[in-house]
Amino acid sequence: MYDVRSNLVIGFHGCDKATRDELINNPQHIKISEKPYDWLGHGFYLWENNCERALQWSTNKASRGEIKEPAVVGAIIHLGYCCDFLDSKYIGLLKPYYLAMYESYTQLGQKIPVNKDLPKDPHKDRLLRELDCAVIEYMHAEITNSYKNDLDSRGITDIKLFDTVRGVFTEGGPAFDGAGILEKNHIQICIRNFDSIKGFFIPRQEADFLSWSFDKYLSPASEASEVVA
Repeated sequence: MYDVRSNLVIGFHGCDKATRDELINNPQHIKISEKPYDWLGHGFYLWENNCERALQWSTNKASRGEIKEPAVVGAIIHLGYCCDFLDSKYIGLLKPYYLAMYESYTQLGQKIPVNKDLPKDPHKDRLLRELDCAVIEYMHAEITNSYKNDLDSRGITDIKLFDTVRGVFTEGGPAFDGAGILEKNHIQICIRNFDSIKGFFIPRQEADFLSWSFDKYLSPASEASEVVA
């Protein structure tokens, strides 16, 4: 009943300025991430309502020489049928798929992926989420296979493919001594169905509305006009 997320969401994608400009000028040209350690599986990633974190991420990439000029592109998103790991229902989906994947790997004599820390990560956040990615991708593959088999055998299906995947992550050191809030806590969205993206935009700089209001309504000229009136 509540599977489809009906509201629009704003997300931000950290990237090179050339990538940002390409998405603004050619919004059909979306490149997905298919790294084995993607936290929410393969897709197009955005930070939910977190422009600053997206810029921080792209700035760090530039400092390592991985991109030339850090930038952020914003997107208007309709989550649609979302595998939302902030919802207990979808968290509960993962274990059965993990067990099925584990059995499959065991039968094939393959070593199951594991989540790993980066060598120089002081916080041990297990930033290389190879196990999580593998389980989520296994889930998508199994659902897609069931969808196709249903269509082939019955001509119709009640099975739905996920448009998006969403998750909350705790990351980084404590925000202050003894804090349970971490510096890099965030929500990520992984777009699988590109029709979930309704458009891209270049984020604006914040306006100084308070100074404008003071100048307009509290300046000597404004006070004089109020007296005359």
